[in-house]
Amino acid sequence: MMVWVNLIAALCMAGAMALMLSRLFIGPTLYDRVLAANSFGTKTVLLLLIFSLMVGRSDGVDIALLYALINFIATIAILKFFRYRSLEIALAQMSLRRAIGGDDE
Repeated sequence: MMVWVNLIAALCMAGAMALMLSRLFIGPTLYDRVLAANSFGTKTVLLLLIFSLMVGRSDGVDIALLYALINFIATIAILKFFRYRSLEIALAQMSLRRAIGGDDE
């Protein structure tokens, strides 16, 4: 019985991932595409967890957690890059503000 539940959950997750891929390719704005990529990564983590339950190995939980952290960091880096067109410009602006005396943090 539990095998069928896991199989149905995996198929539903694969269907949701297919929908996220379609949103990734036809999204009207950049932020829609980034959100779709982040959602695809989250669904990949859930699929890894379901697969590790089906196989009966607990190693998949560690791999899924690592993938979730990488997905989060990559999403933040992509959004920062598209906002500033560089990954270093925000730090340079913060240093410049401190040198001028605008920030006393």
